[in-house]
Amino acid sequence: MPDEPHGTTAPACTATPATGQTLAQGWCALSSLHSRIETHIERALQAGHGLSVREFSVLNVLSGQHDGEGGHLQMKQVADSVVLSQSATTRLVTRLEDRGLLARYICPTDRRGIYTNVSPEGLKLLEEARPTNDTALREALEEAARRPELAPLVAAVEGLWTPAPA
Repeated sequence: MPDEPHGTTAPACTATPATGQTLAQGWCALSSLHSRIETHIERALQAGHGLSVREFSVLNVLSGQHDGEGGHLQMKQVADSVVLSQSATTRLVTRLEDRGLLARYICPTDRRGIYTNVSPEGLKLLEEARPTNDTALREALEEAARRPELAPLVAAVEGLWTPAPA
């Protein structure tokens, strides 16, 4: 079974009654933008580093862990961060662990808890793959911006991380 986001389905991108048409068209455009970006990044990461988008995302999320209060993530938190079910996240973490990119260990303060850390090999691969991810994201956004139905969404995405004028 492929790793799929939990609680999501493909949008119905067909004609709808006039009352919901604008909302449905917006959802279809958003879904299309996401799919285009993810497909472009997936190809680049697979070709350059043998990583899927989901694998990159898990490594990226887990690389931000630290010692101290709130420094480690539970598997549910990882699943929520990468928008996968807990079972799909566990399978993904197991595959990454089998490749030597992650290591699991028992929580020292709660023996029921299991933490997952990115191994040195995983950190190295993540740092090598990060520029590929960033370049592929930029390329996908630039391509999508040329499509009139997607351009407003691209502008919105780009505006999310642009500092507000002082």
